[in-house]
Amino acid sequence: MNQVSLFRLYVLRALYLLVVIGLSVVLLPQVISHTKPWEFFQGAETCMLLAFWLLCMLGVRYPLQLLPVLMWELIWKTLWLILVPLPLWLAGKLSDAMLPDVFAIGCVVLVYIAMPWSYVYHQYVNNLFSKSVLPQQ
Repeated sequence: MNQVSLFRLYVLRALYLLVVIGLSVVLLPQVISHTKPWEFFQGAETCMLLAFWLLCMLGVRYPLQLLPVLMWELIWKTLWLILVPLPLWLAGKLSDAMLPDVFAIGCVVLVYIAMPWSYVYHQYVNNLFSKSVLPQQ
């Protein structure tokens, strides 16, 4: 019941590959060409994105094993969209300068589409509640 179709595996691989290509275009030139030390948050963000990029490269080969990486991406982006731009938009204070970030992070909809939800449920949610936390005696 928790099998993933070959088509869904290819969709996941395509998503990982899209992330790898996208981050290669945006991130790698910044990493290669930087000449002065980064400030703390810029350095932390760059290193986290590089780690994500490397894990997504592995995801092309092992799409199901790297699902927690996509789930992390899905959760933080969804939280950001709900907690940061949504209140600003509802208050009529969302600036035009923020729109490119909202659009880029809003592409998380692709993760929602590609995610094999039945597999996620059976592998993570169902197993979490079906296994006893206490050892059997």
